[in-house]
Amino acid sequence: MLGLIGKKIGMTSIFNEEGKLVACTVVEAGPCVVTQIKTMESDGYESIQLGYGDKKEKNTAKPQKGHFAKAKVAPKAKLVEFRNPQAEVALGEVITSEILEEGDFVDVIATTKGKGFQGVVKRHGFGGVGDATHGQHNRGRAPGSIGACSTPSKVIKGMKMAGRTGNDRVKERSKKIMKVLADQNIILIKGSIPGSKGGYVVIER
Repeated sequence: MLGLIGKKIGMTSIFNEEGKLVACTVVEAGPCVVTQIKTMESDGYESIQLGYGDKKEKNTAKPQKGHFAKAKVAPKAKLVEFRNPQAEVALGEVITSEILEEGDFVDVIATTKGKGFQGVVKRHGFGGVGDATHGQHNRGRAPGSIGACSTPSKVIKGMKMAGRTGNDRVKERSKKIMKVLADQNIILIKGSIPGSKGGYVVIER
């Protein structure tokens, strides 16, 4: 199951076979370089590590420099392992978007946009107290009672309260590839995918 690392470019829309306009996310998928091949004998499991995006030599730690030198490749900004790969590749080999075809279904992993510390209305969709009756003052977006009286005398785990929102690793399954522009390493994925423009995207076949 060999995949690709890419970067989210933005969104566009194209016409499908039935002539309907479909919203798509534009992703720069690759080129990726094989930086390490792990085997059952040496590492206890099988995987292929791919690198994407160039990184300055001065910003690369010495252990990483040795790691990339072993594969005879330039330092890479993003490294991702793909477990149990069903492909024969060589160290230093370049993987491009040509491994994908139009109509394929892939899993897309990305980090969602970070919203910082948010209240319950934005974070969980609470409705607030409504019409501010019963002497309510400036409490329209308050969470209200959480039911933690003498029983159970604590806040129950998983209670929907204010807190950090977004910046989560999310996997969206079975996203259809609408178009592959192999010469530009660009693919168009049906619908939206998590993250902001310029964010890293991992595509699993």
